Formats: sequence, C-alpha cells, structure tokens
Amino acid sequence: MRSGNPALKEDTFLDLHSGTVVGRNAQAMSLNGTVNKTGLLLLLAVLTAAFSWHASFDATGQLLPAATLYLYGGLIGGLILALITIFKQQWAPVTAPLYALVEGLFLGTVSAMYEARFDGIVLQAVILTFGTLLALLAAYRSGLIRPTENFKLGVVAATGGIALVYLATIVLGFFDINIPYIHESGLIGIGFSLFVVVIAALNLVLDFDFIESGVDAGAPKYMEWYAAFGLMVTLVWLYLEFLRLLSKLQSRD
Repeated sequence: MRSGNPALKEDTFLDLHSGTVVGRNAQAMSLNGTVNKTGLLLLLAVLTAAFSWHASFDATGQLLPAATLYLYGGLIGGLILALITIFKQQWAPVTAPLYALVEGLFLGTVSAMYEARFDGIVLQAVILTFGTLLALLAAYRSGLIRPTENFKLGVVAATGGIALVYLATIVLGFFDINIPYIHESGLIGIGFSLFVVVIAALNLVLDFDFIESGVDAGAPKYMEWYAAFGLMVTLVWLYLEFLRLLSKLQSRD
C-alpha cells in the first residue's frame, strides 16, 4: 500500500493507536462511492475554475487585479485545506469539497493565463489529462499494469526527487537564481517535463492500487472522500504538468 501521493501514504487506512485497519462504523468504503465522490470533486473544481477564468480578464483580454487574489488565494487556501485533510482524515467529507472549490479558483486563473499566451492549450491539456486517466485506469483494471513493490519504490523515489527540484526552484527564486535548462523550452526542458508527466501519470496507477486496497480492507465510509481527494491531488498535478509541457512545445514553434 505505497503511493507517491502524500495524501495517500502507507498508514492512511490504519488506526494511529492500534496500528490496525480502521474499522467500519456504519458502511464500508466502496469503489463506486469513491468514483462518485471523485466526480463530484472534479465538478466543484470545474465550477469555480470557470468563475475565476471569466473573472480574471476584462473584455479586452487584460488581466484584472482580482486574478492575483484568485491565483494566490486558491493556491494558499488549497494547500491549507490539503494539509488539514491529510492530518484530519475524518474531516474529509467537509474539507475535500472545500479543497476542490478553492483549488478550482487557482486552476481557472492559471488556465486563463496559459490560454492568453497559447491559444487552445487548455483544451489540449484537459484532453490529455483525462485521456491519460482513462487509459491507465483501463490498463490497471485489465491487469496490464500491476504495481509491484519495485515499481512503487521507483515511482515514489522519482516523485520525491521532482518535489526536491521544485522546492529548490522556489527557494533559489527568492535569491534571483534560476536552475538552468529544465524550466526552459529547449530539448532538456522538454525532456524534463516529459519525465515529470510520466511520473505524475504513474502515480495514478499507485493511487488506483491504494484505493483498491482500502476497499478490500473495509475502510470506513468517510475514506471515500479522502481517497477521492487524494486522486484529485494527482490529477491537478498531472494537468499542470501537461500545461507546462505544451507551453514549452508551443514556445519552440
């Protein structure tokens, strides 16, 4: 039960005191319930994303001051709600929908910014994200991809390495220092983005396996919300990485 997603770690379904699988309170977690709640979270995110998309620009296409509020408010608010959900899993039925709403504000503004520079890029990124989700889900359900322990370890290690690179980028940015090549539109930058997209996509496989393990273990019903939240975290990451990759490719045209 290993996942590169920080929201879906090894002890997610364990009681912190006894170390055993969290018991059923009324109903057990189900796969259909998790899928339904994932769909609801995505719908909530799309609604607020559509709002911030249209509210970020005026009729002439100029960026409005409100865009900054939606961008950083959504980013910081989403991070806070994500941390609360991770540490208070029982609150997921409330915090997960709130996370989706707040994260949608961030995604809508970011998407509008990318679309203003690269026409059609958002639709391409959305198609690629959900196409990847469906393709990997089909491969996982058919048994074509089965996450072995070595597979899981490799994906988790690569995910951690990417996180360190992004953290270093943020920290060095405060000192006006840029990591060369990987964030540019050259071949190295495109290759790096392709690698990150692949790792983000493989995290979906680990998430599928982790959710299935929770269902088999008979985790309580609220874990459907928590699992849906974890899966959405990976989808948001994958979508943003597709935007970055497509923008690098279009910058070379």
